[in-house]
Amino acid sequence: MKAIIALLKVMSGSFRDLLPIILVIAFFQLVILQRPLPDMMSVFAGLILVVLGLTFFIFGLEMGLFPIGESMAQAFARKGNVWWLLTFAFCLGFGTTIAEPALTAVASEAAHVAANGGVISMSKDAMAHYAISLRITVALSVGLAIVLGVFRILKGWPIHLMIIAGYLGVVTLTLFAPDTIIGIAYDSGGVTTSTITVPLVTALGVGLASSIKGRNPMLDGFGLIAFASLLPMMFVMIFGMVMA
Repeated sequence: MKAIIALLKVMSGSFRDLLPIILVIAFFQLVILQRPLPDMMSVFAGLILVVLGLTFFIFGLEMGLFPIGESMAQAFARKGNVWWLLTFAFCLGFGTTIAEPALTAVASEAAHVAANGGVISMSKDAMAHYAISLRITVALSVGLAIVLGVFRILKGWPIHLMIIAGYLGVVTLTLFAPDTIIGIAYDSGGVTTSTITVPLVTALGVGLASSIKGRNPMLDGFGLIAFASLLPMMFVMIFGMVMA
């Protein structure tokens, strides 16, 4: 019964979160465009599915992914083996990113655009190789980003200085990278922080900061996602320079 009540609360919260965008779409469709919604039954059914999808996703995060991420981080911290912790951080970043649907979509689209633009040949093998190379490059960069973020938590380094240095590197690489890769690189920094990566990486950071003496979860537990957004931009621009 408690689980059902919690699920219903999450469902109401999901609908409340979706309500603003529903009102915006309805306003522009009915008032500005002055057209009825096409296929009302289909739209209504889709809205229900979206609410249910968000509900089960959030409920699953709270029930499974957040607890397991925090517990594993705390277990590694108690074990006291830094190398295993860093290895786990890299594997977590790489694995979640390579499985990220948003990255798969961007890499596939980038391969088609690169082929049409003459950067690579129009063959399926060339486009597939370009897409998987781009995905692996981004996944490696996120893995290293999580390692860097975990190392920052262990050492207590100030995050703002590291982020400033990182974006200076992004700006510098932008001056030298091919124009055809810059937009893809910037988008790669966004698609890596999506539905799969964010929950586990956030739980890792909070769990690790909670289990280390002298670390504040609010100050030190967050920030891993910033590194996971930053490094892919740099790595993809380097990837574009190598491909060119």
